[in-house]
Amino acid sequence: MELSSKKKLHALSLAEKIQVLELLDESKMSQSEVARRFQVSQPQISRICKNKEKLLADWCSGTANRERKRKRESKYSGIDEALLCWYHIARAKAWDVTGPVLLHKAKELADIMGQDFVPSIGWLVRWKRRNNVGFGARHVLGPLFLPELPPPGLTSQAPPPLSLKDFSPEDVFGCAEVPLMYRAVPGRVGACDQVQVLLCANSRGTEKRRVLMSGLQAAPRCFFGISSEALPASYHPDLGIPWSEWLAQFDQDMGRQGRQVALLLAARVVEELAGLPGLSHVRLLPLSASSTTPSLPSSVVRTFKARYRHRLLGKLAAIQSEKDGTSLAEVGVGITVLDALHLAAAAWAKVPPQLILSSFIQEGLAPGKMPPSPDKASEMPPVPGGLSREEFSHFVDLEGEEPGAGVYKEETGTEDEEGAPEDGFKPLPTKADALRALGTLRRWFECNGTSPELFEKFYDCEEEVERLCCR
Repeated sequence: MELSSKKKLHALSLAEKIQVLELLDESKMSQSEVARRFQVSQPQISRICKNKEKLLADWCSGTANRERKRKRESKYSGIDEALLCWYHIARAKAWDVTGPVLLHKAKELADIMGQDFVPSIGWLVRWKRRNNVGFGARHVLGPLFLPELPPPGLTSQAPPPLSLKDFSPEDVFGCAEVPLMYRAVPGRVGACDQVQVLLCANSRGTEKRRVLMSGLQAAPRCFFGISSEALPASYHPDLGIPWSEWLAQFDQDMGRQGRQVALLLAARVVEELAGLPGLSHVRLLPLSASSTTPSLPSSVVRTFKARYRHRLLGKLAAIQSEKDGTSLAEVGVGITVLDALHLAAAAWAKVPPQLILSSFIQEGLAPGKMPPSPDKASEMPPVPGGLSREEFSHFVDLEGEEPGAGVYKEETGTEDEEGAPEDGFKPLPTKADALRALGTLRRWFECNGTSPELFEKFYDCEEEVERLCCR
């Protein structure tokens, strides 16, 4: 008599169970019809329906192994979850994790939790399989922010892009390419006087990246002999912002800090950067093409320009005070790109962090409630003498105007030094001596690798000397 053979159990994987749920939701097929299609019993389809929410949660978690047919819970589930949490932290910090490292960490977590547990290679293999962790003798960690999985029925579509909610506010940066007439004066704009300034800060205002200036086709003569490391800002001699170099440096800086950050950019700029090498620590988040919100709040940019123009007018007024009969436009000819670089660095340093924070929140570029309004006096500089508030406001926003007919020369030479009296008598310093001394001191700093921190103190001294010269 021939024995009847038992029917072989056909278990479905997680991916197949999701397909079962899709068929039941989207078609009019019965459970029996679906069971015949997948060659399983109808009670198995019924159990899948009862566990629908749990199966969908596993699918959307991104950590479940979709090819596993049975999910056996670990005896040490607490250690299992704690090790997985540590693993994701290690991913965020770009650590290099190997099998022995995971075993050592699992034992360390077991001791902390007071459990008598010695992890084995077999346990580690099962832990990796349960949590969909990649295999390999040496596992190099990728980015922490995995793309969100699409809901059932949309598995063929691309995963949604990263969003602001994937990053902490301290790690969300915005940047703006700001056109700047670097030596324009009220009523006079030179056609060749525009440079581009790149500003970048995080949404909390706690980090402001080094200012970058570009815009002329060749390096001006004023940079001859200057140590670029000593400057408080960067200068690029070619037209346009060198995005490839700038982003590579930004990515390298964030890598040294073990951070993953987001950089908000206009959709147009992100498209232009599509061919650049991949970034490991900086993620580009494009704003919607239809959005009118700038990637760096407009109030931050305007405050920077206002402080730049206030410092420029103060410098020009100080020089004009020791040159009788000279107009501001004539004095402005002597302002070089190197002067503008220092003025831009000083202006950016004066933009208050509280203003940056409130502006990001107001523009919807960072989460959080609106902080108390900062002191208006700390936001905008006082109106320079000789200009009304409306005139100064117009002067701050003059980049949109057509340039005047006159064009300044790129640079002018410095005045010849006056010879010392033959009798050795040294008269009291004049305004011209003080201003000339400031220029000499600053150039000595530039040529001898002075730290940027010293320049901040120098700017305060320079501003005070210019104020006294105008008295």
